Amino acid sequence: MTQTTLDKSGAASLQQLEREIDHYAGLGDLAPVRVAARDAFARLKRALNHGQVRAAEPAADGWQTNAWVKRGILLGFRLGDLVEMSEPGAHLRFFDKDTIPAHPWAMTDKVRIVPGGSSIRDGSYLAPGVICMPPMYVNIGAWVGEGTLIDSHALVGSCAQVGARVHLSAAAQIGGVLEPVNASPVIIEDEVMVGGNCGIYEGTQVGRGAVLASGTILTRSTPVYDLINETVHRGTAEQPLRIPAGAVVVPGSRAVTRGRGPEWGLSLYTPVIVKYRDEKTSRAVELEEWLR
Repeated sequence: MTQTTLDKSGAASLQQLEREIDHYAGLGDLAPVRVAARDAFARLKRALNHGQVRAAEPAADGWQTNAWVKRGILLGFRLGDLVEMSEPGAHLRFFDKDTIPAHPWAMTDKVRIVPGGSSIRDGSYLAPGVICMPPMYVNIGAWVGEGTLIDSHALVGSCAQVGARVHLSAAAQIGGVLEPVNASPVIIEDEVMVGGNCGIYEGTQVGRGAVLASGTILTRSTPVYDLINETVHRGTAEQPLRIPAGAVVVPGSRAVTRGRGPEWGLSLYTPVIVKYRDEKTSRAVELEEWLR
């Protein structure tokens, strides 16, 4: 998952922008600085649109959350005025904050947005080659790498980070997070296959090349049983759940052994790693290449 490289002047501008965002976000009354604060937020959106800044980015020891970016997004909501965003004469009408309209797109962006009711918020980055099948939604602060397919009814939540050549199948839900600002967003690394109706929430990180079977739900508190390595992957209060690279995860269940559980034959949902990706698994997920 690459990061746009900036020259020294560009990096200095972003450092200055970070200081401005932190200053305005800390003010209780924005009225005296409203114009300047809106200008700072507009510059943050431009940087997000071009992938020059991200809510989280790869670091030497994993992933680094950029809390100031999320503070800036929240600042944009505070600064916005509710306005009508409907097409002239339209019967279906829309109203939202004027600071966060729909993302402006052009042919030169090389993003395929298939007609049919999709929406992508300003302040999100979609790399060249991304395919958007209607209807789908990408929220502010999200980052989506090149060649990724976002299928129908899929959601990429606020600040979620999705790598290159990922397949988000129909109705996949990639949860968003703005508060608390230091919380890690959901991260889907390169070449992950996310099956239909999957839900990935609460900062869960999915390692490169993993495959999530349809209906898999992952949260910080979800234990994931690894049958291959005979271990259990868990998130903690300090660290999110992380799915290892190449893991093939399917929905499973574990027996309830307490109380009336055995008598009633109850079991609880749990994801299970049943294998790690091999040549056969890779062939099974290559169908998306035919769609490009």
